[in-house]
Parts: sequence; structure tokens; C-alpha cells
Amino acid sequence: MRLTKQGHSSVRLEKDGRTLVIDPGGFSAPDAAVGAEAILVTHEHPDHFDEGRLRAALEADPASRVWTLRSVAEQLSAAFPGRVHTVGEGDAFQAAGFEIEVHGQLHAVIHPDLPRITNVGYVVDGAVFHPGDALTVPGRPVQTLLLPVHAPWNKVSEVIDYVRAVRPTRAIDVHDGLLTDLARPIYDRMLGPGGPGVAGADHGRLAVGEALDL
Repeated sequence: MRLTKQGHSSVRLEKDGRTLVIDPGGFSAPDAAVGAEAILVTHEHPDHFDEGRLRAALEADPASRVWTLRSVAEQLSAAFPGRVHTVGEGDAFQAAGFEIEVHGQLHAVIHPDLPRITNVGYVVDGAVFHPGDALTVPGRPVQTLLLPVHAPWNKVSEVIDYVRAVRPTRAIDVHDGLLTDLARPIYDRMLGPGGPGVAGADHGRLAVGEALDL
């Protein structure tokens, strides 16, 4: 499986000539979802879900399908009947030749005064976990954790403890679109061998467009 970073929280996964994209939001390229046979969306916030990007992908390829939670599906299903599937925690399905499990229910707390929205994470082929905007522990081993390192709803101690709880083989940064170049070495030190430690997981990050074979 090949993993390509598409900006912020969006990644592209390719296997056996088939393609799956997760969270082609407003901080990724306009064509981030185009060419994907399957598109997974974790929640409705615009840095994860951009309706124009999804419409572009669905209009470009009649075989393209979307799996997401209800709040996103309701915005697309009327225009693309039969091609937008609603999922929730505990669901399992196949998409573009990948085996998908759904974990989690709610977005992380941004502030107690703000109502929490729904959020789901996806385990892909039992190996890669994208939690969306939550620190969901999937309750199963995963080799690669896509780690939301920076957000209005987290701090670095929570990120470190999250990696320790999931215990992946590797953690790859996502949700980093608002980090400046000055901040990245600090996060690398905190999450890498020179920091408090993340239960033996290898920590890394990809530049936009950079790929990693898993």
C-alpha cells in the first residue's frame, strides 16, 4: 500500500492499481479526490470536507463512491443517488478493494461551550488508522497511525499519550496545516527519540505530495 500526503488531514492510499482518499478538505488541492474510486470523510468541518472537491470527483468518475457520516452524506446524496453511503461506529465494508472498519463517534472537545459534532475514524486494511478530529483508540492493533498533531482541540501532551495508547509501529503527522516551519522541529523533538517518548513508535511526517510505501 502506498500512502501519499495531500495536505493537512488528507491522504491518498493506493493498492493494486486502486485508489482511496480520506478527508479531501479545504486545505488540500482542489483535485485531491479526483481519480479516487473511494472517498472517506471523517466529519463535516471544512478542513476535512469540501463539497466542491467531492462533487468534482463524483462528476469526473461515475464509479467513484463516498462513505461518510450522516451530516456529510445529507449534503451529497440527493445529487448522487446510490453513490454516497452513511456509516457509523462498528460498521465494516469494502471500498476500492480496501477493507474498512469504522471507529469513534464524536469530535474532540474544542471548548465546553461548543456543541460536539459527530466524527468517525477509519482503519484501512487493518493497518492504517485515520481518526479524524478525535483521539479515538481503535481497540485493535494498527501499524500506521495518522496522527493529528496540531488543532484547536489538542495539546502536545495529549498527542503523546494518544500514541502511547494506540501503540502503532509508526505515527505519521496529519492535521498539521496550521503549523509553521518554526514549530515543526519542536513537535519532532517532542514526539521523536529526544522527547518524552511515544511507546517505541517511529514518528515521521511527509511533505505535501510525498509518498511512503507501507
